[in-house]
Amino acid sequence: MIVTENLTKEFESVLAVDHLTLEVNEGEVFGFLGPNGAGKTTTIRMLTSLIGPTAGTAAVNGYQIGKEDKQIRQTVGILTEAPGLYENLSAEYNLEIYANLYEVKDPKGQVEKYLRMMGLWDRRSDEAGTFSKGMRQKLALSRALLHEPRILFLDEPTAALDPESARLVRDFIAELRKEGRTIFLCTHNLDEADRLCDRIGIFKTHLLVVDTPDRLRTQVFGRKVVFHLIKADEMLAGILRGLPFVSDVRLIDNKLVVNTDNPELHNPDIIRLLVGQGADIQFVGELRRSLEDVYLQLVRETHE
Repeated sequence: MIVTENLTKEFESVLAVDHLTLEVNEGEVFGFLGPNGAGKTTTIRMLTSLIGPTAGTAAVNGYQIGKEDKQIRQTVGILTEAPGLYENLSAEYNLEIYANLYEVKDPKGQVEKYLRMMGLWDRRSDEAGTFSKGMRQKLALSRALLHEPRILFLDEPTAALDPESARLVRDFIAELRKEGRTIFLCTHNLDEADRLCDRIGIFKTHLLVVDTPDRLRTQVFGRKVVFHLIKADEMLAGILRGLPFVSDVRLIDNKLVVNTDNPELHNPDIIRLLVGQGADIQFVGELRRSLEDVYLQLVRETHE
């Protein structure tokens, strides 16, 4: 659905996007993460044909940027970080304008559908300028969806939303994925990205890494299993270090933190060995690093 090859954007002497080569699959929620100024918004603007690239190529929904820009704009939806609404017009009229621009078959029906879905129907006659920042964000998301695009670009979709509204938007994104929509998601909310995204690309002018959240954790930190014992000692740690599938063991209080590449396969062997040595196991759990840990580690390594 989205394919780029060496996509590059330079503003005078500033290189904003450096030879981005990427493929986003149909029906995928793809998280695009990076610090402020990394070039994420510039990438979205190129992929939605709002600005042209300096070099490289990209295709969105089969259309080439720079050659079939009108078709791209007709078939994608975009939520920018700044909603850009007509503040003196009603919420309903704001959406009707765009529904007509997109030549939606039933503009009034589509407007009502999304205003109700976002909890804004009772405020449909109020000027958009009277809305809170969170309400404007929901109105802008409704606008992006009016023409039922197959590809949706979301730049910080839950920014400034209260927890209830943010959850509504996240649930809505999950429903769109079930419908087979492709979603390109830029967010600073790493917990949100972890829950929603099939794959994640970490970006800082150029693409650092692309993979699933779980594989990124394993790639950066490995997998660690914590064996909680009534009493643990260095002797038990030394025995586990001798196992061929264990790369490291740390003794912390009465816990053994074991690095192993395949806990599902090897945990039973470790448990049998510990029990055979007279250890009393209280419980076993995997030490799960957050996506935030992964992100900060990768960005820090790049900076260094």
